Amino acid sequence: MNPAAFRTFTGAAPGVANVQKFWIAAARLQANAVKAALRYNVEALDFVRHRIEQDIKLFDDLSSSDDMKDAFDVYAGFMEGAIAEYSGETSKFASLGSRIASETADEVRREAQAVVDDMAAGTVA
Repeated sequence: MNPAAFRTFTGAAPGVANVQKFWIAAARLQANAVKAALRYNVEALDFVRHRIEQDIKLFDDLSSSDDMKDAFDVYAGFMEGAIAEYSGETSKFASLGSRIASETADEVRREAQAVVDDMAAGTVA
């Protein structure tokens, strides 16, 4: 659409500008949701990569152990580390979720304030 024609159209129907702003705000919120999902994926994939490396190390250590006591110690150490790391990762995910929720709430507040400001400016004019 021709920008001049769009300005003429929105000047003739002021509500159209508000609809456009609504859709832009909706797109921003969707972009934030996708960004949040990608941040979760990055965190999860980093953790999975690390755990797989630890699994490989476990099998290397078990295959190189000479007796049952040594193998038991290797496996016990692996399990102790895994439990601690899974617990820590759960905490990271909770923290990440809280931070993303806070950022989303801030974005919604800014968008709502922009709509209120635009409506107030339209009322004055």
